[in-house]
Amino acid sequence: MLDDKHVFVVEGDRDLAGEISHELRSRGYSVSATAIGDEAVRAARSDRVSALIVDRALGAHSDGLTLVEKLRDEGIKTPVLVIGGLSSVDERIKGLTAGADDCLSPPFEMRELGARVDSLVRRLGDIRATSLRAGDVTLNLVDRTVTRASRLIELLPREFKLLEYFVRRPNQIITRTMLLEQVWNYSLHTQTNVVDVHIGQLRRKMEAPGEGRIIINVRGEGFMFHVEP
Repeated sequence: MLDDKHVFVVEGDRDLAGEISHELRSRGYSVSATAIGDEAVRAARSDRVSALIVDRALGAHSDGLTLVEKLRDEGIKTPVLVIGGLSSVDERIKGLTAGADDCLSPPFEMRELGARVDSLVRRLGDIRATSLRAGDVTLNLVDRTVTRASRLIELLPREFKLLEYFVRRPNQIITRTMLLEQVWNYSLHTQTNVVDVHIGQLRRKMEAPGEGRIIINVRGEGFMFHVEP
């Protein structure tokens, strides 16, 4: 049975693992820390943790992203925050493509790490939910229906999947590469305008006259599902 306040930290640096554990315990979490990736995999398989924090570089013969890929290949959906070694955009995309839910590069403050873990744990609740809501948009994940305020919106299956991806990540920058990998399962080298075409179609359905824009362009980076705080 999953403990919604238990975080598993996979970190070879004992001092850093201690700092992370202290921050999370101050937020009410119970914490297990290890330098051995297989221990985290076993814990995730048993559904005993609500989130994992995994170091990008676990040692000479181990890699954090390989561990994440192993979890996802087994169908384990436990949220994962990857830390370290992901400072460039390409590296962050590599982490997200491997199946990480979030990436954090040093130097970082422990309170930011804690806030990101809080967000991941909330997201796990969203995954189990039968509906999602962001702003005035609601998705019913059972019958695959969408409403904005009281307006029912008919979407095609791919449009629904695209909208769901955005709604799970409100006010976060989403790149075209992320959408190609996660929504279309295309390779990083695919040259296509399919993302822009579908976002255009989605906007026309979601943004009726008099309604505010919710899918906005972030110049030079991608898109954002904008929700007022």
